[in-house]
Amino acid sequence: MIRGRRAEIEALTALLDAACAGTGGALVLRGEAGIGKSALLEQTAAAAGGRGFRVLGTAGVQAEVLIPYAGLDRLTRALALPTGPATQPYRLATALLEALGAAGDPVLVAVEDVQWLDEASWAALAFAARRLGADPIAIVLTARDGDDVSGRLAAAGLAERRLESLGPDDSAALLAAVAPGLSPVLAARVLEQAAGNPLGLVELGMAASRGGGAALLPARLPLSERLERTFAGLVAELPPITRGLLLVAALDDGDDFDELIGACARMTGAPVVADDIEPAVTTRLVRVDDQFRVRFRHPLLRSALRQAATVAQRRRAHAALAGTVADPERRVWHRAAAAAGADEALARELTETARRAQHRQAATIAVEAFERAARLSAEPGARGGRLLAAANAAAEQGDPATVVRLLAEVPEQWLSATDRAWHGLLREVFLGTGWSGGDRFASFVEAVETMCREGDTDMALESLLAICLRVYWTVPDPETAGRLLAAAESVGVPPGDPRLVAVLAQVAPVARGAFCLKQMRTLRTSGEANPRELFELGLGAGAIGAFSLGVSFHAAAQVELRAQGRIGLLAKSLVSHALQAAHLGDARTALGLAAEGEQLVAESGERNWLPTAWIVSGFAEALRGDVAAAHRHADQAEAVLMPGGRHPLLALVRQVRGTAALAAGRPGEAFRELRRVYDPADAGHHGHTRLMLLGFLAEAALGCGELDELRRLAGEMAPLGAGRSPALLAGLRFARAVLGDSAESFAEALAEDVEWPFERARLELAYGVWLRRQRRAAECRPLLRAAADTFDALGATAWADRARAELRASGETLRRPAEAAQGLTPQELQIARLAADGLSNKDIADRLFLSPRTVTTHLSRIYPKLGIRSRGELSRALRTA
Repeated sequence: MIRGRRAEIEALTALLDAACAGTGGALVLRGEAGIGKSALLEQTAAAAGGRGFRVLGTAGVQAEVLIPYAGLDRLTRALALPTGPATQPYRLATALLEALGAAGDPVLVAVEDVQWLDEASWAALAFAARRLGADPIAIVLTARDGDDVSGRLAAAGLAERRLESLGPDDSAALLAAVAPGLSPVLAARVLEQAAGNPLGLVELGMAASRGGGAALLPARLPLSERLERTFAGLVAELPPITRGLLLVAALDDGDDFDELIGACARMTGAPVVADDIEPAVTTRLVRVDDQFRVRFRHPLLRSALRQAATVAQRRRAHAALAGTVADPERRVWHRAAAAAGADEALARELTETARRAQHRQAATIAVEAFERAARLSAEPGARGGRLLAAANAAAEQGDPATVVRLLAEVPEQWLSATDRAWHGLLREVFLGTGWSGGDRFASFVEAVETMCREGDTDMALESLLAICLRVYWTVPDPETAGRLLAAAESVGVPPGDPRLVAVLAQVAPVARGAFCLKQMRTLRTSGEANPRELFELGLGAGAIGAFSLGVSFHAAAQVELRAQGRIGLLAKSLVSHALQAAHLGDARTALGLAAEGEQLVAESGERNWLPTAWIVSGFAEALRGDVAAAHRHADQAEAVLMPGGRHPLLALVRQVRGTAALAAGRPGEAFRELRRVYDPADAGHHGHTRLMLLGFLAEAALGCGELDELRRLAGEMAPLGAGRSPALLAGLRFARAVLGDSAESFAEALAEDVEWPFERARLELAYGVWLRRQRRAAECRPLLRAAADTFDALGATAWADRARAELRASGETLRRPAEAAQGLTPQELQIARLAADGLSNKDIADRLFLSPRTVTTHLSRIYPKLGIRSRGELSRALRTA
């Protein structure tokens, strides 16, 4: 019987109604233990079954919290979805959505005890729940209150409803129903101690009926502990062998009955048979289903059993389970729980478990495994390194409280040179000690040099990869930069190793730019790099301004990263890809990638990349001519970068504001903003970013008359062209054309191989303007028309409008094409483009981590916005949009 939950029942009914109507949704019921979450979930499941829903369920189990996909096991088995330690949560989420929606009938997924779901199961479920839209799926989850749960739910962004205590009338009615005949005095004591908690009313009411007032003492215990004591009292009445079975079941990370019997026999040294569980079944403490799986009546029973057992008893139970379970991953956790002292061999096994968990992005499991490995470590150095690895995994997960706690446990004297440098960098980020720039690079260099001397090639390369992006943005002093470069080149791998090329491009983008460019062109066609290496090459290509190469590397990496569900790396790849697309003037592509990248950055915990995602969106909005949106994004990023001391990235903020000023027709303001990137005394100065902005700076200088300053700056930049940076060479080409101020200088620039359409269109626009002002209208028009067409195709609307304005001034009118795609959201535009490329709805769903039904619904909304009726018309509509 459920009392006092009318609002919650109405919300759950509305969720089922929406699922029946084809609009999926999710709701989390949260509250203290015993507040009635399970009862509401059970009633909702019964109501859904009565309405023709397919009802599926699963639950988190405290003992399984470190086993990947333990929480989803029942669900994935019911849907015949294979899972294993290597399965990526985000790929499984897509498969779940597809499997749940395959039949077309409404589905209810009931998930109990979210607080005890393993991280992989939670990541998959939360990801799927956020993508319900056009799916007839309702997901209802229950979660017990707690800070860890609050953090988990806040990051997930799912709708919540908190269950409060019952009021006096509802409490009295429930107590009268479960414990009729209590004296007024006993009833009043139960009502006082239960304090509106439904489970407390039921359990304490029944205890009072059996044992009178003595059963309610001591009243000073908090409710959860009081209920655990109640359960413990029930267990104490059972035969010893049954109690042993229940303890093993409480500590097990599985629920197989035969496994429990085998482990209990090993623990007690006595024969155990199936009938030994019957006393617990009879008292309704557990049930054994048709598949011979053991289920506890309430999660508090597990807690009570764990709490009541001594340390020695728990260790014996874990040791027995370690000797019984077949799965190596489960076995190592039980061995660790049973260990009584240092065990370096076991610590190494747990460290490998942690690394595998990191690879599949199960960060919570990685943190726990590294930390347990540290506790088992015999040597301080190994212990410190593993605690630092746990802190690093927590940082990847976006768990600052755990990072701070672990960093405090690690004395620097325990650490190697490389680990000390990492320790310092983590302290900067999470303890607010300030941006140290390249202060810690010397420690990294020494460590890498040692690794090279000892022949540890892979570790040396991995260490360099870990810091090379930081090196690029910091621009260390010449001596440190030289040592970093020498260390990288002494690693001892072939010159075409993709990892080495990516490192060199970021450590020495000018000095080794030409070499890296040559190697990258070879690697792009060889197909030898793996997805992570392709991502690193994409970063490296961006560092030397080879944006076309960078875009192709990132696009290739994303295909595999999506297939593998490696969402953390995918998120960073999308943001970097978007930035390079914006540098190529492709505003439409940049906006779509940045929007998805920002979403996945937040979901994957890679929040240090959020300001970059905002900056990229601002850059693309500036190209499109939405100056207000560009400034909002720039302000948003600056508000995070300035307090954190991340000043080098302010160069990108200047870039956004400068581009926005150009779009708004304010070249003087644009020149002042962009000029700051070239000024070593300015907080927004960055030596490498200035290579990428010379074309925009020259355009601004042309508009405001700052040609002398442009000539000086171009002269400073010209020697750096030896690095063969395509971005710098394009900027120098445009600057020479502008500074030449002649038909010959423009014609010469256009005669060169201008690789990027935006740069060619910018030259055509500038040359067309020059010709018009020379009163050579007939000659300027073809150039202005071509420029406008290119800018329109790229979505660089502000530049296209300027080309059309110049064309009108020459006496010819060119109508602005209908912006059919303007009304599409970034995700709709992404789906439309993929559909136009010939991908099926399922292929699109797999790529974007959606269900096929959701893709179908998006397309049904896209067609009217584009003024078309079928998929076959998409390509034409997008070409003219």
